Amino acid sequence: MDLFDKLESRPSPLGPFTSDGYGYYTFPKLEGPLGPEMEFNGKDMVVWSINDYLGVGSNPEIKKVDIEATEKYSLSAPMGARLMTGNSTEHEKLEEELAEFVHKDEAQLLNYGYQGIMSAIHALVDRNDILIYDELSHACIVDGKQLAMAEKFVFKHNDIESFKKQLFRAKKKMKENTSILVVTEGVFGMTGDLGILEEIIELKKEVPFRLMVDDAHGIGTMGEDGSGTGTHLGVQDGIDIYFGTFAKSFALIGAFIASDSRVIEFLKANSRSQVFAKSLPLPMVVTARKRLQMIKDNPQWRETLWNNTLKLREGLREIGYTVLPSESPVTPVLTKGSTDLCQDIMRKLREEHGVFVSGVAYPVVPRGTVLIRLIPTAAHTDAHIEKTLNAFEAIKDYVFEAAEKLSA
Repeated sequence: MDLFDKLESRPSPLGPFTSDGYGYYTFPKLEGPLGPEMEFNGKDMVVWSINDYLGVGSNPEIKKVDIEATEKYSLSAPMGARLMTGNSTEHEKLEEELAEFVHKDEAQLLNYGYQGIMSAIHALVDRNDILIYDELSHACIVDGKQLAMAEKFVFKHNDIESFKKQLFRAKKKMKENTSILVVTEGVFGMTGDLGILEEIIELKKEVPFRLMVDDAHGIGTMGEDGSGTGTHLGVQDGIDIYFGTFAKSFALIGAFIASDSRVIEFLKANSRSQVFAKSLPLPMVVTARKRLQMIKDNPQWRETLWNNTLKLREGLREIGYTVLPSESPVTPVLTKGSTDLCQDIMRKLREEHGVFVSGVAYPVVPRGTVLIRLIPTAAHTDAHIEKTLNAFEAIKDYVFEAAEKLSA
């Protein structure tokens, strides 16, 4: 059978959204300057779907650095992979600053978070090892475990008894040359709950293993100094391999892994997505250093972010919506409903009220469930929150009636 003919009949998890919903529910275009107010389909929107948690992406000082760094270096430099001709003093300084920020020995800069963590998992474990991961881990971790040659065990989301079961199962299978790598997240991006890091780390006393934490949504937002979920929970020392991305709080491309010096030395020579890829352009590195410094110098951004998060969350609950008990800025609104209701909520908020939100239904969440995820940022204002709460108030009868019909 011809490959292209086969593709036409192969089902997509997005279903009709890849065609009928293109440009609206999938691949929408938010245009204009980055910020809490943007344009969608020619209409002004208050946007709650962008992970620029601290408002860094629209900061004038950052924009100035972006321009100056591009003029100085161009987006071409350096040419080549880091291992060959793509290294620079700026790259090394950024790695030093990132390691210090997250309280680890050394860091490796990554071109992309998704590819980077996949490649790291692939490099760290071999066919003699065992990989244990949370069932709700991000797709980059799932794809990483697919690449890994290790035996894989999965535990129920944030269920310590399920984790214990898989850990002791792994212990029984250990040979002299078997190692165990546990992978979970600091903040789970859809639901906003934190990984059970304290409980997992406590079990190192009973079974030897190393812990890798994907803290994409935690870095910049969690902890007194913004250094992430491990710091927030007081267990950063128990995280053996810390992963952070620039795609959220830094509002940038790139990521990093931080760990013991010997681990970073190994990864720099063995992470295939970095060894065989062009180096991150110098303007990106220079602006990442500036963004990191500003995040450290402006703790009030985190304070504003959390104030906005609590105002939005409390307002939604007062209206009558179910807001999941998120421990991070991620604000998930859950209701009973179908895929059609999910589309209707997004469409009504956008078209009738100028509020842009993103939602998911089955198979991303259980059948009969709709989850609307809002991402508050430090750039949102009280006026944005008030407009959004008024919009949710205006559509609540429609949403609640649909949920009641499903329950009947």
